[in-house]
Amino acid sequence: MAQTLHGMQVAVLAADGFEQVELTRPARALQQQGAEVTVVSPRPGSIRGMNLLVPGKKVHVDRTLLRARADDYDALFIPGGYVNPDILRQSDRALNFVREFERAGKPIAVICHAPWVLISADLVRGRRLTSWPGIRDDVVNAGGTWVDEAVVQHHNWLSSRGPQDLAHFDRAIVRHFARYAAGVTPAARFALEEDTEQEEGGWARWLLGGLAAAALGYASRDAVRGAMHTDDADGADGEYEDEDEYDDEYEEDDSDDDADASVPVGRRRGQGGDSAVPSPS
Repeated sequence: MAQTLHGMQVAVLAADGFEQVELTRPARALQQQGAEVTVVSPRPGSIRGMNLLVPGKKVHVDRTLLRARADDYDALFIPGGYVNPDILRQSDRALNFVREFERAGKPIAVICHAPWVLISADLVRGRRLTSWPGIRDDVVNAGGTWVDEAVVQHHNWLSSRGPQDLAHFDRAIVRHFARYAAGVTPAARFALEEDTEQEEGGWARWLLGGLAAAALGYASRDAVRGAMHTDDADGADGEYEDEDEYDDEYEEDDSDDDADASVPVGRRRGQGGDSAVPSPS
């Protein structure tokens, strides 16, 4: 079966304290459908996941916010957790990164506490979304309409309440991002949004019809990107003006990762450049 997201570039914006399954499961669902997932974070090295209040495994950071550009990605996903979105919402670079996706009308998916980042970016007013119930008041006070549903899609946004809804969210994020695949016209995208209000199977029929156009569009886009950009090394950068400004405590991550069995999610830089890392089993 053809992969519905083949060649799509997805940025996963995360920091320490992300809820582990809220990052790894959706990322794996996207990778299985052909998307190239890049973990973007305020600092280099690795970031620590959480299982509620218990420390989890680390995930390798593929690119820092100092180097990342929204123009290089087709979609944005922000996982939740108690700490992760609170760190991100205090980062001007993170907020500007999110605003660039919104200005371009690119798809954005959030889960659990991640809408905090959208709130701090001043993007929630007039939007319909869900979240972890504990931040319902934050969404409402920011001018949004909070809905108690497993998955809520409103224009280019997709939101979900938390880990209990991952079975729905994993399917929905693939469907949502596929609407924005290369070659999909706004009219066709709108028609698909109406289909998803009815039964889950409707989107698959539309996707099969649009796969050829999507594949052609991505091939053309990648060719242009290859001619215009060369990949820049991100080995030791972060939310700092230069490499020397970040604290030495972060440099222990590389030695820690193997011992901690860090979870491979995105792309890990090797001697020959970026190389895809298998998704977690």
